[in-house]
Amino acid sequence: MKPAPVSVDATDVEALFDSIPDVLFFIKDREGRYTHVNATMLRRLDLRARRDIIGRTASEVYPSGLSANYGIQDRQVLEGAVIDNLLELHLFSDQEPGWCLTAKRPLRIDGQIAGLIGISRDLASREGLQSDYLSLREALLHMNQHYADNIRIQDLLAITGFSESKLERTFQKVFQLAPLQLLTRIRIQAAMHRLHGPGSIADIAQACGFGDQSAFTRRFVAIVGSTPRDYRRLRAP
Repeated sequence: MKPAPVSVDATDVEALFDSIPDVLFFIKDREGRYTHVNATMLRRLDLRARRDIIGRTASEVYPSGLSANYGIQDRQVLEGAVIDNLLELHLFSDQEPGWCLTAKRPLRIDGQIAGLIGISRDLASREGLQSDYLSLREALLHMNQHYADNIRIQDLLAITGFSESKLERTFQKVFQLAPLQLLTRIRIQAAMHRLHGPGSIADIAQACGFGDQSAFTRRFVAIVGSTPRDYRRLRAP
């Protein structure tokens, strides 16, 4: 028997994230305006109260370079895309940029996208890691842009300049996944987005870098917990 959906008060979620100082949490509406933020975000922006940011957009609270990137991400998510394991620069409490790992997802109410929800997790900023993060971001960008292609470990080594052991170690440290495991998740997330639209499951599997539909279905079930067909049926408006 399928459990009944649980109604969650976003303010309770906001309060929960107040207790996690190295994670920034936010919810935005369809226009990209903040509706909920945690205390970490207030500290980073040197604001005293939530009312100082609620109702404002990223372009109104962040420097132009950062806010432009955030705005592009928001538009993609509000169109149904999922952003996960995005390595990017944020402003920390001292107003200096620092590396974070960001995830954003559409927030649906009655099957319709009503806004977005996201978190950013702080990464270690110890001396000597900055160049590693830059190289890792280039590898991640390549994986997100070319997930339909036959990406090999050798390709990532060439992009980062890492040894194979360092590549594996760095991916595990930052993403808690091996490089090819992360690639599979990127492909599955792309497939989840495509399953909200038209197109056969076989065509979606091929477009997302899977050799055949059966392999795609096995991976999809392992990560999402349902078959692509069931996922599409459940997410249909």
